[in-house]
Amino acid sequence: MPRGPWRPLCLCLLLLLLLLHPCAPDGPGAARLGEGAEEPGWASLWPGLQHLQQQLRTAGALSRRYWALFSCRVWPGECEEDEVAATPLGWSLPVLGQQYVDKLAAWYCRFQDCCDSDDCRISNNFTGLDSDLSVRLHGQHLARELVLRTVRGYLETPLPDKALALSFHGWSGTGKNFVARILAENLYRDGQKSPCVRVFIATIHFPHSKYVDLYQDWLLGQMQKAQQRCRQTLFIFDEAEKLHPELLELLRLQLEHRAPEKPDARPQRSIFVFLSNLGGSAINQAVLDLLRAGMSREEITIDHLGPTLQAEMAASPGSSFGHSHLVKENLIDTFVPFLPLEFHHVRLCARDAFLSQDLAYTEETLDRVAQTMTYIPKEEQRFSSQGCKSISQRIHYFQP
Repeated sequence: MPRGPWRPLCLCLLLLLLLLHPCAPDGPGAARLGEGAEEPGWASLWPGLQHLQQQLRTAGALSRRYWALFSCRVWPGECEEDEVAATPLGWSLPVLGQQYVDKLAAWYCRFQDCCDSDDCRISNNFTGLDSDLSVRLHGQHLARELVLRTVRGYLETPLPDKALALSFHGWSGTGKNFVARILAENLYRDGQKSPCVRVFIATIHFPHSKYVDLYQDWLLGQMQKAQQRCRQTLFIFDEAEKLHPELLELLRLQLEHRAPEKPDARPQRSIFVFLSNLGGSAINQAVLDLLRAGMSREEITIDHLGPTLQAEMAASPGSSFGHSHLVKENLIDTFVPFLPLEFHHVRLCARDAFLSQDLAYTEETLDRVAQTMTYIPKEEQRFSSQGCKSISQRIHYFQP
C-alpha cells in the first residue's frame, strides 16, 4: 500500500479509471431503474435497485482489480496476481484503463520508492530470454547457447561462491550490446533502467588515466550501492579493452572466489558482462577458414574459436584487459565469441528495423538495404564489415 499522503491521491485517481470502463452488459431479463414506473410504491423501484446494487458490486470488484494491477506495477513484492487474473462478473480491464494504470504507476514512482524490498523488480524470465535470443538475435548460435546456459545455471545455483563473469568478443555490429540489453530486459522488469543494473562505457565514464583514483572510488561506490539495494545485480562494461589496469584490478577483487555463505544467509549474486572488439579479427579469420573448409556456420563450436580468441587476447600488446588478472587467473567464466554477419543476417536486421518503426517494406527493399553495406574479404564479399550497425538509419532511404 502507498505510504504517507500519496495513498488517498492514488486511490482517487484509480477510481477515476472506472469512468473509462463501458457499462456492464445487461442480462436478457435485467430491469432498469424507471421501468415499471406505473407500479405503485417500492415494487416499481425494486428491480432498478437490484440492478444498481449489482453494478455497485461490479464497480467495487473492478476498482479492487485496478488497485491490484497498480500494486503489481509499483510493489511487485506485494503483487496480488490472483486478484489481477480474476475477471469479476464478466468485466475485463480495457486496454485504455491499463495504460492509465501504467502512467499513474510511472508518475507515482517519480516521487516514491516503488520497491518495498531492494530487489522487487527482478524477473529472471528464462523463457523470454531463450525466445529473444532465438528470434531477435541473428547469426549468433554460440552466443545464444552460451549466454542462456551460463546465466541460467548461475542464477539457479543455491549458493554461488563467486560472481559470474561473461566476456563478449567480436567485431562492432555483431550483437554484443544487443545481447547485453536482452539480458537486462529478461532478468529485470525495468531492463537497463533497473537500479540493479549498471552500464559503464570505458571511454565515457573513465576517459582520463590521471583520474583513475577518483574513478576507482566512484566505480566501487556504484557497485556497492547496487549490491546493497539488490540481491542480484548486473554490471555491463562496454569497450572493456580500454579499461585502465587499476580498474581491472578493482574488478578482480569483485570476481574472486569467496567463502561459502551461511545456509540461512541471503545469497548475493552479481553478473559482470564485458563487451570488447578485442579478438574480433581472429574470430573472423577462424570462421572464414572453417567455412572455406566446408563446415556449416551452425557446426562451429566454442572449441573451434575459444583457443584462437584467448591467444589473440594474450598477443594484443595494447590491451590491458587481455593481460589482466581477470584473464590470467581464469576469473572470466565464459568467453563468448560473436561471429561475423553475412548478407542474409543483414537482411534480417533490416527487416527488424522496418518492423520496429512500423514502416512498410518489400523483399527487394531488404536486398537493397543489405547491399549498401561493405563486405569482406574483397574477393569473396562474405562478411559485413560493420555487422548490422547503422542499418536503422539506412532504411529511411529505401521505403517503397
